Amino acid sequence: MAKESMKAREVKRAKLVAKYAEKRAALKKIVNTGGPVEAYEAARKLQEIPRNANPIRLHNRCKLTGRPKGYMRLFGISRIQFREMASAGLIPGVRKASW
Repeated sequence: MAKESMKAREVKRAKLVAKYAEKRAALKKIVNTGGPVEAYEAARKLQEIPRNANPIRLHNRCKLTGRPKGYMRLFGISRIQFREMASAGLIPGVRKASW
């Protein structure tokens, strides 16, 4: 199990990313397409936005345990939880392969 503080930190980052997404996109567009003076001002404003508002800083975690590694995007859980749940028949449409 991941520490509760780590889970809370990820939730906090996700909220910040959502809050600043529109503002970041507008400033990034100005930086990439505007003139030199406009681009410089937009870049300065972009630096004033909190670092955790950058979507790159988000990290996928298992919904059940909070495990950061071995995350299966399709199911939203870690490989360990996936195997346990699949073996128990808790995931519809998934069954153990045998040939």
